[in-house]
Amino acid sequence: MPVITTIDDLKRLHRRRVPKMFFDYCESGSWSEQTFRDNVSDFQRIRFRQRVAVDMSNRSLRSTMLGQEVAMPLALSPVGSTGMQNADGEIKAARAAERFGVPFTLSTMSVCSIEDVAEHTSAPFWFQLYVMRDEDFVDRIIERAKRAGCSALVLTLDLQLLGQRHKDLKNGLSTPPKLTPATMLDMSRRWRWAYGMARTTRRSFANVVGHTSEVGNIADLSNWTNRQFDPQLDWEKVRKLKEKWGGKFILKGILDPEDARRAAEVGADAIIVSNHGGRQLDGALSTIRALPAIRRAVGPDMPLWLDGGIRSGQDMLRALALGADATMIGRAWLYGLGAMGEAGVTQALEIIAKEADFTMAFCGRRDIRDFDASNVLIPKDFEGDWLGDPYGVPDQAPSGSGKMRS
Repeated sequence: MPVITTIDDLKRLHRRRVPKMFFDYCESGSWSEQTFRDNVSDFQRIRFRQRVAVDMSNRSLRSTMLGQEVAMPLALSPVGSTGMQNADGEIKAARAAERFGVPFTLSTMSVCSIEDVAEHTSAPFWFQLYVMRDEDFVDRIIERAKRAGCSALVLTLDLQLLGQRHKDLKNGLSTPPKLTPATMLDMSRRWRWAYGMARTTRRSFANVVGHTSEVGNIADLSNWTNRQFDPQLDWEKVRKLKEKWGGKFILKGILDPEDARRAAEVGADAIIVSNHGGRQLDGALSTIRALPAIRRAVGPDMPLWLDGGIRSGQDMLRALALGADATMIGRAWLYGLGAMGEAGVTQALEIIAKEADFTMAFCGRRDIRDFDASNVLIPKDFEGDWLGDPYGVPDQAPSGSGKMRS
């Protein structure tokens, strides 16, 4: 076992232990993958201001998300097909998040069902919804999430159409995965993964299979999914879904200030700045570049979270400095899950927390809620110098509270 000290260490181990088609599903974007790459690389342009001769004792990463106390301002993003990265993957990730003290979000397209995750955890988790054409299915899955005690609904807005992801197409990835001689040979070589999958009965995308008359078994799932994403999703439908849910309502997939204002108008309790991990519109802005203008658009009081490109505790701090109140991670925890199961998810969270704690101290802060734009150096062209750019170039970057700091 190699010594694990970074998220990249977990990524390398994930690549070794999980079949290629599932690793590529995690580690890919759409089309040229420009946005997928920018999500990560744009963070590196933001530098920290080191401060010395300051009291670094009694530090705290604790914060809140939607009124919930969290060990650090971070939640686990929803990821589809998680149970294919590691047997019973959603349950393992939810338990790791619960024990660490951060929220977990279950995807509509999870392998383990809402009820199964609820049965194996004690803390409420969030449920992520894809809007389908089948309104009866949507109504029923919302009711299932309510009965399971889910404390928030995360509505994904940027998957009305499925972006073209070349690696998945070349690997023949589908739902369920197509088994060819090549893929079966690859799976057999990953003995840890194969042993775990052989022992579990959870392989059927249980949130969908058996819950609509069109999907009686997993063989029906792919065709149903491909024609079910609702291309007519609009703000009026969003408003109606909020009313149906009746609880904490989070909108995910916002990348433009005008959409952020609309999200606030329909009554979102929190907005997630996200480009679906670079897996939808290739060539779109990275989330960290889009963040400051969205903060300006919604003002200081709207809870604003960033999802996309975070691979370290330093990235989490950079997001807070540019206007986020909290952050979300997807691939970072998925690397840990694929590498070492539940223990790997825990290790990913520990790595991020340790990096954030030390960096915060070196910047002269003891409480992460005080970390803001005054702790970083931002290039003047960071938001872009685009012709007719509605984003503009800020004289100063917004802090995590949305206020302008020098």
